[in-house]
Amino acid sequence: MENGVYLDNAATSYPKPPCVRAAVLHALDSVHASAGRGAYREAKEAGHILDSTRASLARLLRVQAPERIVFTLNCTDALNLAIKGVLRAGWGSTQGAQSASRALPRVVTTDMDHNSVLRPLAALQQQQGIEVERVPADADGCVAATNFTAALRKPTRLVVMQHASNVSGSFQPIAEVAQAAHAAGALFLVDAAQTMGSLPLYPEALGIDLLAFPGHKSLLGPQGTGALWVAPHVDLSTVREGGTGSRSEEATQPAFWPDRHEAGSHNLIGLAGLGAAVEWILNEGVENIAARKHALIERMLAGLSDIRGVTLHGPKQAARRTAVFSLTFAGQDPMEVGRQLDLRHGVKARAGLHCAPFAHRTLGTLPHGAVRLSAGTFTSIEDVDRALAAVADLARGC
Repeated sequence: MENGVYLDNAATSYPKPPCVRAAVLHALDSVHASAGRGAYREAKEAGHILDSTRASLARLLRVQAPERIVFTLNCTDALNLAIKGVLRAGWGSTQGAQSASRALPRVVTTDMDHNSVLRPLAALQQQQGIEVERVPADADGCVAATNFTAALRKPTRLVVMQHASNVSGSFQPIAEVAQAAHAAGALFLVDAAQTMGSLPLYPEALGIDLLAFPGHKSLLGPQGTGALWVAPHVDLSTVREGGTGSRSEEATQPAFWPDRHEAGSHNLIGLAGLGAAVEWILNEGVENIAARKHALIERMLAGLSDIRGVTLHGPKQAARRTAVFSLTFAGQDPMEVGRQLDLRHGVKARAGLHCAPFAHRTLGTLPHGAVRLSAGTFTSIEDVDRALAAVADLARGC
């Protein structure tokens, strides 16, 4: 971004690796076909693009069945498929408690979760009468695994939580919550919108049953891409049906994966870019990306601690957070601060409420929200220093 500092990577990453643009242009200019809809060369290449992108994601996740990775429109779409697919399917797990009530499904989530979780659950409450309980977080936006003990005393079908908050940046104890969920006979769904691609994340090792993630954030792919990984023991009902290019003689949706959950033509152009991005991440090493981002977090935390009149919401220790920093400036409206960061310093940040109302309530940032700076894979130490200087400049008016 010429003469600017892009720090809105929690919304969508920028820039992308050059290979992403090349893959998108190749798909747009030379493939122009729908996978599974023809025997000609371009249609076969379209199928190869989908297969290779799925295989790359499986390598990144260290899972053995690429077909259990379902392509979606984005992370919101993946979460809707997971939540509604699980609740429609019943327990759908060899670990499920078959004696639990089917008449009134129950879901446990947290106060830190995004509207991509909260709103589907609210709709199901209104439409079908499901029961939802939210587990509270502490003042830094951290949810203790022990807080799930009471919530899971009632029969529960699904536990849903973020890996890291898009507001406070706080990591959540997903491995411990997975154990608690399974002990209670529930499935465990993780929203990895803020971590997939920037941290090692291996769902089978962590005990995750369903993992939802976008392609356009730390995975560095284009917008309009995402996926849901579903463990082999999990049954998932469809939420949409249609053409797949397979079993076209049948009027019912194919039972095999991924076709069961991928109705209609794919976003081939976007998924071509996503496949290139994932290969780039695999070549870089996700551990190396995580280490570089950890250094950025430490630099940002150290710099913010010296600026008076600015409050950082969330953990103050680098090991407890991702590179998402929500700030409030004493006596200043976040939207105006965000505007001045851009106009006076070229710093691109998000301001206001970040689609997580209970998280803002937990952090004490209602009703106006906060200014969010979020570093990405290509953010440099110099970018962080420039942002800190801009924050210090605006803080002088506090």
